[in-house]
Amino acid sequence: MDTFKFFRAPHVIIYGRNAFKEIGKQASQIGKKALIVSDAIIHQLGFVHACQEMLSENDVESVVFLGVKSEPTDKFVGESLELFRVENCDLVISLGGGSCIDTAKAVAVLATNNGYIGDYMNGAMAADVAPVPHIAIPTTAGTGSEATDVTVITNTSNDVKMMIKQPAFMPSVAIVDPILTVPSPQHVTAATGVDALSHAIEAYISRKSHPMTDVLALSAMKLIVNNLVTAYEDGENIDAREAMSLGALQAGIAFSNASVSLVHGMSRPIGALFHVPHGFSNAMLLPAVLEFSKESCIERLADLGRIFEPEKSLSNGAAAEVAVTAVKQLCKVLNIPNLKEWGIDKQKFDRFISKMAADAIASGSPGNNPRVPAKEEIEELYQVCFDFDFGYVSAK
Repeated sequence: MDTFKFFRAPHVIIYGRNAFKEIGKQASQIGKKALIVSDAIIHQLGFVHACQEMLSENDVESVVFLGVKSEPTDKFVGESLELFRVENCDLVISLGGGSCIDTAKAVAVLATNNGYIGDYMNGAMAADVAPVPHIAIPTTAGTGSEATDVTVITNTSNDVKMMIKQPAFMPSVAIVDPILTVPSPQHVTAATGVDALSHAIEAYISRKSHPMTDVLALSAMKLIVNNLVTAYEDGENIDAREAMSLGALQAGIAFSNASVSLVHGMSRPIGALFHVPHGFSNAMLLPAVLEFSKESCIERLADLGRIFEPEKSLSNGAAAEVAVTAVKQLCKVLNIPNLKEWGIDKQKFDRFISKMAADAIASGSPGNNPRVPAKEEIEELYQVCFDFDFGYVSAK
């Protein structure tokens, strides 16, 4: 039986303080006119203007799409793709959070392969033609999308988040500069940070994990566990911001090659139906899903527990319990709300639970979980998560 694995990453990764200054040079090597996909907040911070100036200094023209106003949708993709074509661009630059990066990924692929973005879901259509070059520049330490071959786009006709994974969606260049994350407000730092931790944990416990992904997932977990609270409490701490940016990058590469599992499978329907940002919905689900999965991945969760409490000599069982409890307490410290506290209407939530569970299974992610849930178990987990108490510590 074949046991080989694939491992994919951007052609070039530039990371560290002031990496953003490389955008002009990198762009000039692969294009003449760039479509910058960003949003109004990033524009207000001055990052879009700075990007355009550095491009111009390197003889690269640019036009800007600021229409990404929420989680990425097929409408955003269509609008930005039209601008790309009308302006005769040959390069895409994403500057922002995961929504901007995922939108740009879709544009880069559709610019050469055509069709509707949903055509590529579950491999129904292959992106056989090379995409236009895409330089991804994250402004949060969370999704890791700058280094994944995954894009998640909401189909606005049926409120389904389409998880699309093909090699063509991998950015050509990732530029990860922690300085760009400094303006992130506390609640965004918290949610994106737990999102990155979710990526690292799920990559590590995934049924598709392998030695190359394990190394990155473990490193990411250490960086995030040891720096997230500091970045949350002191957003100007550039050392913590740098560690978080590197951790999110490593977690992104890890899960892109090992796949995510139950947390992400359950998270996407919540985002699509109730418009909860991806980072928050992952954070809301992570502790309860770890409790559900623990007995099927004790040794792996024990490694996480020892990251939280390295000074103690713990059995695997005790360390796994520490991992679950510590993640729960971390969410409490970061003021992560549960679904009820977010403001989701319980009657509407109950009405959509069956659909959410079915959509979660259809995404394929729950099948990578150490404990593969039945549809009924996912429905029960949604109920648990609705008013989950992050402050509660079990007596096990």
